[in-house]
Amino acid sequence: MLNDANLQAADMPDTEFTLTRNGFGRLVLTLGDGTAHEGVVPVRAFPIGAPDDGIGMMSTDGHELAWIPRLDRLPAPQRAMVEEELAAREFMPEIQRIVGVSTFATPSEWTVQTDRGQTTLVLRGEEDIRRLAGTTLLISDSHGIHYLIRDLMALDRASRKILDRFL
Repeated sequence: MLNDANLQAADMPDTEFTLTRNGFGRLVLTLGDGTAHEGVVPVRAFPIGAPDDGIGMMSTDGHELAWIPRLDRLPAPQRAMVEEELAAREFMPEIQRIVGVSTFATPSEWTVQTDRGQTTLVLRGEEDIRRLAGTTLLISDSHGIHYLIRDLMALDRASRKILDRFL
């Protein structure tokens, strides 16, 4: 079990809190006034554009209880707890290469190499490929899993050529 520590949010000078785990492994946030909230969930404000900036600690009923302006400002044990919770909650593999597609019409089956290994996804339609900021793309498959292409220009030429057919 990780040790307790007082955390100070930089832009909320009056908000101190401790972060621990209960016997079931759920996060417990205790505010400066002694109020404890079990089962809190960290939520990134900008999960793709600025994943380490702005993390809200949310109650089970969806209310923000505390704000962490920068993840790297937390002491290591608490940062590890928050990162573990975020990893369990967020699943967004990054596509590194498009190995092949079944057809250039939709729906089509794509075989892709991701940072988590090779997989197959089904693209229902071109509208399931969304441009985010700059050269970042978000692809949603038929099961609702989101795949990230952080930088379209970092993909190999063959992968970019396949994507061009769908964009």
